[in-house]
Amino acid sequence: MLSVTEDRFALAEVFTIARGSRSHADVLRVTLAREGVQGQGECVPYARYGESMALVRAQIDGLAPDITRDRLQTALPAGAARNAVDCALWDHEAKRHGRRVWDLAGLAAPAPVVTAFTLSLGSPETMEAAARRHAHRPLLKIKLGTADDMPRLEAVRRGAPDTPIIIDANEGWSAEIYADLAPHLLRLGVAMVEQPLPADADDMLGEIARPLPVCADEACHDRASLPALRGKYDMVNIKLDKTGGLTEALALRDAARMAGYKVMVGCMVGSSLAMAPAVLVAQGADIVDLDGPLLLAEDRTPPLIYDAQGVHPPLPALWG
Repeated sequence: MLSVTEDRFALAEVFTIARGSRSHADVLRVTLAREGVQGQGECVPYARYGESMALVRAQIDGLAPDITRDRLQTALPAGAARNAVDCALWDHEAKRHGRRVWDLAGLAAPAPVVTAFTLSLGSPETMEAAARRHAHRPLLKIKLGTADDMPRLEAVRRGAPDTPIIIDANEGWSAEIYADLAPHLLRLGVAMVEQPLPADADDMLGEIARPLPVCADEACHDRASLPALRGKYDMVNIKLDKTGGLTEALALRDAARMAGYKVMVGCMVGSSLAMAPAVLVAQGADIVDLDGPLLLAEDRTPPLIYDAQGVHPPLPALWG
């Protein structure tokens, strides 16, 4: 049987992006109990994609008790509900067979991967102070997406003068704003910009110069998204809550690489249970952004391990 619980995790600090702020992460945990074995998965419903806790829970509750991973791919659309169930099915299968998920999927054993650390949107002074506190990180991801972002970016660079930086605009810029900012992004050593324009108004990316790599986030959900990205983006951000689980995430990663895109693996703000399957997808990725647990004041037990090597593969007691 499938059961769903709602969990809330306090954030270490208020987290702000162009669309709003939050002080906690609300997630859904799915538990699959069959044959005396339990598997689990987690998802983060996202209002930007028309999702809510109630809607996603209803989608999961509507599934047949004997749902399989193959049938799930057509029973639910790509999104948070399918993600939690897909990952619970993978975890259940691994525990039932006494093997790790990567063995079942025919993948090499995963290694730790270096992850970005995200600085939320704030005043230039606040962001400079945050950048200084986290300048030791191997990669900083900066949340921007307003018409007044230049002072913020300059402030972050002052706070972390030598740290590599990527930017996430969360669809917050117009083509004109981005064209004006792009030379300054290069001057300040920005390595990549994520979703600078709204996903439904991004055609201009195919017409203007892209002096640094542009990554599709809101514009890329699963393999069906790829044809529309051609000529506009250089990279895709794979998130399990968008793909609908590990199954499609692995397929999207392979298809994106075959189509010539670089790969980023990202996350919503969730617990270690949500990040654990993504560590598999992140193997060999060009950019990894699996810092959700680092933004929390509390986490699952046992949590993922983060250290100087990056984020480690999950222990079996957590997932997989």
